[in-house]
Amino acid sequence: MDIQEEILKLKEKKDAIILAHYYQRPEIQEIADAVGDSYYLSKLAKDCPNKVIVFCGVRFMAESAKILSPEKTVILPVQEAGCPMADIVERQQIINLKKEHPNAAVVCYINSTAQVKAESDVTVTSSNAFKIIKNLEQEEIIFLPDQNLGSYIAEQIPEKRFILWKGFCITHKRIQKSNIIFIKKKKPRAKVLVHPECEKDVRDFADFIGSTKEMIDYATSSKEKDFIIVTEQGILHALQKKNPDKNFYIPDSTMICTNMKKIRLEDVYKGLFNMNSIIEVEEKIRQKAFQSLINMHRYAKSYGL
Repeated sequence: MDIQEEILKLKEKKDAIILAHYYQRPEIQEIADAVGDSYYLSKLAKDCPNKVIVFCGVRFMAESAKILSPEKTVILPVQEAGCPMADIVERQQIINLKKEHPNAAVVCYINSTAQVKAESDVTVTSSNAFKIIKNLEQEEIIFLPDQNLGSYIAEQIPEKRFILWKGFCITHKRIQKSNIIFIKKKKPRAKVLVHPECEKDVRDFADFIGSTKEMIDYATSSKEKDFIIVTEQGILHALQKKNPDKNFYIPDSTMICTNMKKIRLEDVYKGLFNMNSIIEVEEKIRQKAFQSLINMHRYAKSYGL
């Protein structure tokens, strides 16, 4: 059985769209109808006409698709594909924090559970967080769950006071500045592209800081040939496809998100064939989380993002 061909047949039969994050396995990215970062994929999930969404990513991404499009069937091919950072904060903890800071806007990174989004005023991604937060009327910002992204945004908006949740991405936290310096000694002209989920000392060493899509765009438009890519190494597939004449280096052998790599072609096939691994969100939670997500899309549209 040619599993890719069978997936394509099932996709047509079930009126499905396959969405994949840049961190997915190369073969998953190749079978997908669209590959992108969290914001782009959430927009596609919201706007696509398909009845079924197969989300090749992690749980918070599939949840966001269901929140935005409750009438659609959302399949996460491997239910155990989670996000440790998203799971680091619970809804009641936010409720308590809001009581302590009643005048603060609650801003959650899209890498959050549906329950966390339900207690937030607006959801943001690494590509739109700065513009959205800068334009909020509140001077006090509760930002969660990623402390590193939050501190990066706070550096750029000193007029606001940030209360940062002490969460982090285990994959991005693992990288150290020494890993980058090791490659720079061999490739001194290499540009260092860093995701804002990294620690501050790593960000300070960057030539460019941005989301996965922004990193791809930067490398593609640059005249340079060598790049050190400081994020999950699944991004290399898109970078190399767009830039076959350029060289990309990952500064550590462990820049792998094991959760992002859990989904295989066999899982996509089984999910579509059996119509299982379906994501559900409690309606009361979904309605509250919807407002947080739709606010992100509304703000992003008004700022031309």
